[in-house]
Formats: sequence, structure tokens, C-alpha cells
Amino acid sequence: MIIDLCKDFKKDLYKLPQKQREQFYERLLIFSENPFEPILNNHQLHGQYKNARSINITGDIRAIYEQVSENKVLFLKIDNHNNLYN
Repeated sequence: MIIDLCKDFKKDLYKLPQKQREQFYERLLIFSENPFEPILNNHQLHGQYKNARSINITGDIRAIYEQVSENKVLFLKIDNHNNLYN
């Protein structure tokens, strides 16, 4: 699987504390091996992100991505739940 991070995602990622960035990369490794590993809580989104999916990074941090093709995903946003969905 090819995983890409859009420019805005990279900016958002580096605004997070170091520990949360490390947790993202740990979850990304799990995601690359099995995108539907239960710990990720991978789920379809609605509303403004209706074509995207979300995975859990921590209890409150979510990463939103789109399936670009059968073997490629693009991560779009990362932030806490309230900032993403309100």
C-alpha cells in the first residue's frame, strides 16, 4: 500500500506534541499492515468528510484519509475530535 501525506496534514502533524507524532507513526505502521486492525477504529465519515475515513491515533486524536486508488491512500487532516468535526 502506498501512503501519502498531503501538505496540510504534514503541517498539522508537526503542530502536535512529539509524543502524539510518535503515536501517529506507530499507528501508521499498524495501518500499513492492516488498515482495519480493531485498535484503529477505522470508520467511514459523513458530512463534509463523506468521502473519507478516520482512524484513531490516541483517545482524542484522529487522522482522516481518502482512498485514492485500490492501493493508495492520502492522509488529509490530523487533530483532536472536536477541532475536526465541529
